[in-house]
Amino acid sequence: MFRQFRSEVETALADALASLDLPTDDLGVEEPPEEMDATLASSASFRLAGELGAAPPQVAEELAAAVEATIDDGDFEYLADVAVAGPYLNFETTDAYLHDTLAAGVDEEYGALEDRDTSVVVEHTSANPTGPVHVGRARNPIVGDAVANVLELAGYDVERHYYVNDAGRQMAVFTWAFETFDEDDLEDPPARDRIEYDLVRYYRKGNSYLEEADPEDVEAAEAEIQSILQGLEAGDEETYERVGTVVDQVLSGMKECLARLPADFDEFVKETRFMRDGSTDEIAERLRESDHAVYEEDAWQLELDEWGIDKNLVFLRSDGTSLYTTRDLAHHEWKFENYDRAVTVLGEDHKLQANQLNATLEILGNDVSRLENVIYSYVNLPEGKMSTRRGTGVMLDDLLDEAIDRAREEVETRLDDRIRDDDLTEEDVERIAHQVGIGAVRYDVVSKQPAKAITFEWDRALDFEAQSAPYVQYVHARCCGILEEADAEGVSVPSPTGDESFDAAALETDEARTLLREIARFPAVIEESASDLKPHVVATYTRELADAYNSFYRECPVLSAETDELRHARLALVCASKHAVANALSVLGVEAPESM
Repeated sequence: MFRQFRSEVETALADALASLDLPTDDLGVEEPPEEMDATLASSASFRLAGELGAAPPQVAEELAAAVEATIDDGDFEYLADVAVAGPYLNFETTDAYLHDTLAAGVDEEYGALEDRDTSVVVEHTSANPTGPVHVGRARNPIVGDAVANVLELAGYDVERHYYVNDAGRQMAVFTWAFETFDEDDLEDPPARDRIEYDLVRYYRKGNSYLEEADPEDVEAAEAEIQSILQGLEAGDEETYERVGTVVDQVLSGMKECLARLPADFDEFVKETRFMRDGSTDEIAERLRESDHAVYEEDAWQLELDEWGIDKNLVFLRSDGTSLYTTRDLAHHEWKFENYDRAVTVLGEDHKLQANQLNATLEILGNDVSRLENVIYSYVNLPEGKMSTRRGTGVMLDDLLDEAIDRAREEVETRLDDRIRDDDLTEEDVERIAHQVGIGAVRYDVVSKQPAKAITFEWDRALDFEAQSAPYVQYVHARCCGILEEADAEGVSVPSPTGDESFDAAALETDEARTLLREIARFPAVIEESASDLKPHVVATYTRELADAYNSFYRECPVLSAETDELRHARLALVCASKHAVANALSVLGVEAPESM
């Protein structure tokens, strides 16, 4: 409804401007300032004031008269009228707009857009399988999962991939260390009873040994590590199995951690796949034949000055071994063969490599417009930026445990006597603590623009009164409570297939109509977020929707409404609010509790 209304507003305004022989390239259509009671406004009068030699309010009056004439002559379903508010044009909706929004909102699938018949692969996380997932990298699975979710709700056929780096030096060192050292050689017990916490100790031991051992011993170790790398490059099955033993075990533990967010994947695509099938060698040969290829400093490189990149891309070492980027090029061509679009979520430290990759894919003859990158900055804790050196630091598991513990304390503080009255059981409290705690982490991370660094603060993330996950989740719980109470009283709850009718015209209060207008925006928010790959737009929307609902909740009693007609309409509005909140939170990967 909102998308159609916006289209009608743009059409009417463009026709009005054309009738006045004024340019139509910038309509200035936007959401109005909060103090204005309108769904959409236009600030075109500011742009045209100089051209017409009049003050913006005077220009607005002239434009409004032309728009009114266009509306009178046109056939608009949702655009009813235009009003002047100072320099702004405020566009008003018809009753049909509100009614159709309410009718659509009672459907549980509200917000989902039509199927686009377009496949998209979203690659995210892809952390090296060298140990537990670190908090500093936690933004990748949270943002990546939200990007995939919003694309799916927007009608795309989405697959979620984790690209496993199982062929680089880190994994060779890890494999050598795992095969070389015994439990007695390791300094500390595992920090957690899970396989990746156990095995990371071998990786740390291997790195410290290479830094601290005698030169002759280090040389021997490096020879073994190099033999592993050469074995992978040569397609030696025994070497693949040796490395796979370590990779698969560590990855299994990382999967358990990511499942707590949750961040699920359709496929874990291994880097060695593109070595074994010969595509990496084929990529290297094609690049060597390129006009941009040079052999310098004992390696084959690509000069990328033409793309504004002053650092060459090394794609083949002098000993004939490939690099991560070479294999990733084969990986991306495989994506292009199997999917219409490819989206990759990357940390800011990979920006140069992403630019080099795009330029090289273009050299190889690919349509790089099909590849889009979401670049994010890192998550910091108040004490400063965290480091992954030697695999140490704050782990994602620790953050999630702390979030659940803090949420449990907050929930129990708010319960008063409800547990003793059997309103909520201990199991309910634990469920809510998980939903609120993990939801708070996800929401706080995804609600910020990806390019901006985050300093995670508990008080803000778990504030039930501020614009946080619990604040929005509580709206869903309130909606569920009202609908459950209605059902208990034998009052039928509106549904898209139910016989009960409801009339949006009965919603006469400003609070109810403002809430309904917010609900109407949801499909357009999904479209914008998916188009721009910015899930934080959905988070912003949830806060605005929660504000509107809370105003409605305070001013508009539902079950005790004066008439049956008003009660039915308000119940439908609660139902629509519940679905909009739940589906928006689902995009963000945040659970919508039925009670809090």
